[in-house]
Amino acid sequence: MKTWNDYKEHVRTVDPEIVKDIDEVENISSIVSAMVEQRTSLGLSQRELAAMRGIPQSSVARIESCKTTPNLGTLLNIFQHLGLQLTVRPTKPTI
Repeated sequence: MKTWNDYKEHVRTVDPEIVKDIDEVENISSIVSAMVEQRTSLGLSQRELAAMRGIPQSSVARIESCKTTPNLGTLLNIFQHLGLQLTVRPTKPTI
């Protein structure tokens, strides 16, 4: 296996339940990546974002390192301060 996608396809054939976990991690990672990219493009430090949000800098660090998953309210508040919008769209149904 040469790539991450090759590995995922292999896992999909071996254990479809694990693929759900992989998909969830990838979704969370893409949300956090967008948050970090926007924060840095705005020239904000974790400390500055935390102050805007009224949370400790360590909370921002834990979110950005995927050590914790924020609740939806916290995520939306952070996104609002960063000028981001969370969009929900339908996916293929899993049967």
